[in-house]
Amino acid sequence: MANKVKISLRSIQILCNFLCTALISDVISDAFAGNPSSVNYAIFVCVIVWIVCLYGMAGTLKESILLPKAILILDSLATIFVFIVGVVLASKLRVHSCRNEAYLLSNRLVNGSHNPSKRCRELQAATAFFWFLFVSLVGSLIIDVVAGGDIVSLRPGRIRRSVLSMSQV
Repeated sequence: MANKVKISLRSIQILCNFLCTALISDVISDAFAGNPSSVNYAIFVCVIVWIVCLYGMAGTLKESILLPKAILILDSLATIFVFIVGVVLASKLRVHSCRNEAYLLSNRLVNGSHNPSKRCRELQAATAFFWFLFVSLVGSLIIDVVAGGDIVSLRPGRIRRSVLSMSQV
């Protein structure tokens, strides 16, 4: 049962990341004067999430290649990165209508293409898919923590020495 949930979450992550990668790549390819750093960061996050999703899916299908601590760390980093890119894109887009000419000319994120309305719609769609991706990554992270024990057990601690029993004396 848990394996089906993991596979479902990883499949959703791969689908959302595919859509984010396609949308951000098209935004980058349509630019005529470079891209803002937030768009470049978004494609960087897509690449990182591809690595995490593919390793996570491979580990879900064949558990012998999965290192629980590694996938927990990778899922944590991917979740943080996706949260940051979601916040950055949403705050820089300021969610206006992509038909508003004044908005299109004043926003640095959508300005820089021969078709700023298309770029605006693509960035808004990518932002929405980044948030869907974030929710699915949080789900995977919760499953990782539950399956691997609590986070406290990941820290190296003192080894507990047992007291000898009477039969060992």
